[in-house]
Parts: sequence; structure tokens; C-alpha cells
Amino acid sequence: MAMEAATIEKLIKEGIPDAIVEIADLRGDGDHYAALVTSAAFKGKSRVQQHQMVYAALQGRMGGELHALALTTALPEGA
Repeated sequence: MAMEAATIEKLIKEGIPDAIVEIADLRGDGDHYAALVTSAAFKGKSRVQQHQMVYAALQGRMGGELHALALTTALPEGA
């Protein structure tokens, strides 16, 4: 079963409360998404650590309910 973009956004915001999340359905099939996650919580963390934080927020759904996620993480401007 595919995940809805709103569910992905909700999970990420629950795991990273200050996150600004932008989700795009890449193929229109509910299986292939791109996400831009911006959060001050990423400050001082490597890109790998930032991505691990997002994957942790998705609570193990990556590779199962959520087939593919092209992930980009960023700090807010001025952070």
C-alpha cells in the first residue's frame, strides 16, 4: 500500500517539530516522492545525520509503505 504525501509530511513533522516539509509526487503513483526538509535541528549535523533524522521520523516505513524518497535536507536561512 502506498503512502500519501500528507502522511509523509505528518510523520516528519512529528519527528522533527520545527521542520518545513515540501513533498512532490514524482510519478503521480503515490510510490515515488521527493522531499525537501528544512530544519534548524540539522545545524551541526552532517548530511548523513540529517537524512538519518528524517528516516527515523518515518518510523521504518522507508522501503515498505514508502517505496522511494529522493531526500534533500537544508538549514533555514540565517541558521
